[in-house]
Amino acid sequence: MLAPPPSPRAPGPWALRGLVLGTLALAVALQLMTEAGILPEVLNPYYLHLLTVVGMNIILVASLNLLNGYLGEFALGHAGFMGVGAYAAALLAARVLPPPSSLPPFLGPLLLLLPTLAAAMAAAAAAGYLVGRATFKTVGDYLSIITLGFNMIIVNVIQNIDAVGGPRGFTGIPRNTGFAAVAACTLLTLAVLRALVQSSYGRVWLSIRENPLAAEVMGVDVNRAKLQAFTIAAAFAGLAGGLWAQYQQFITPRSFDYIKTTEILVMLYLGGMASLSGSILGVVAYTLMMELLRNLLGAFAPQLAEWRMILSPLILILVMLTRPSGLMGHREWRWLRPRGRS
Repeated sequence: MLAPPPSPRAPGPWALRGLVLGTLALAVALQLMTEAGILPEVLNPYYLHLLTVVGMNIILVASLNLLNGYLGEFALGHAGFMGVGAYAAALLAARVLPPPSSLPPFLGPLLLLLPTLAAAMAAAAAAGYLVGRATFKTVGDYLSIITLGFNMIIVNVIQNIDAVGGPRGFTGIPRNTGFAAVAACTLLTLAVLRALVQSSYGRVWLSIRENPLAAEVMGVDVNRAKLQAFTIAAAFAGLAGGLWAQYQQFITPRSFDYIKTTEILVMLYLGGMASLSGSILGVVAYTLMMELLRNLLGAFAPQLAEWRMILSPLILILVMLTRPSGLMGHREWRWLRPRGRS
């Protein structure tokens, strides 16, 4: 009898590096063509805007997957971490750093973007550390309530600080980011999270998800592992917030309320838990679905476009009923698998 064909293996490091470098080169080329006004019609600014938003949402969903998927907890405060990062980056960019016009045309935004994103990640990581410390002895519904309460606290605190615009929002943020920067940060996030979940840290998180008591008996410091996961996930949520603030140039506390948390959760569970591939697929599928519904319904009457907020959850419920684990639950595309694993 003939032996069955071998299972496809994960690509080697050089193939992965080539894919990453090729994606970055394409992103930079599209960014330069956009600034020069020569972007092809098939990739007009609207489509490039969608790709940019997709990239930031991938950072959010993939980092939340670290908590809800790999660690096995149910956290509801990710939009709050995003808001902390967004306001930290906005304050630094608008009130502390020099304006982009005073720096070289091409290097100026990059020189301003790096410290603002570092500040956003540091501020969000500090918030994640505090939340992690507060949730050491809580699991399940209690953890969800605490993290949701943190999200509400962040939104209400920002609304009462006039220095950052209060409920009116924060304006005057310089646009230091674009599609190329978001693409680079998205690839960096996926690379770091892929390395983490395939390392000893990832195996510890998986052991806690499967049986925290058994993991503790085997010598795992469960509290420390949870704290690490919360801090790392919050830092990347802050990265997405810093990119969002400097891309939109206007942020408001309502951008980070429970509605944003719900949107992140929908994309996460649509794509699938404990799967970086699912995080990517869930974001792309949800974004395309929302835009298609808006365009299709808006073609009949502009006011019908808002009905997509009703129809899209119904479609998602149908997906969850037919595929409870999501589109890619606990599975990975071959590009994101560990090397040598089938």
